[in-house]
Amino acid sequence: MIHEIATLTIKPGSEKAFEAAAAQAVPYFQQAPGALSFRLDRTVENPSEYTLTVGWATLEDHTVGFRNSPGFTKWRELVGPHFAQSPEVRHLEHVYVGF
Repeated sequence: MIHEIATLTIKPGSEKAFEAAAAQAVPYFQQAPGALSFRLDRTVENPSEYTLTVGWATLEDHTVGFRNSPGFTKWRELVGPHFAQSPEVRHLEHVYVGF
């Protein structure tokens, strides 16, 4: 499993609208081949910063399959207007899990 970790900086004052748009977009991830989980967290110290964590079966499920799909286009149409800057995205794989 690969985790896509995206840091999303949202325009101040758009946080609630962004959260609603992200919730509306969840079905696009659920329908994506290889998508395993979806989580959105808000940074306590900086309420305009969010971390999106999406579990994918493979890296290509995200970088090729989802990014080239109509679902990705719909996701960006919904949440993109709320971005203060481009998302910072990286991919992680578990090496060790404690408990």
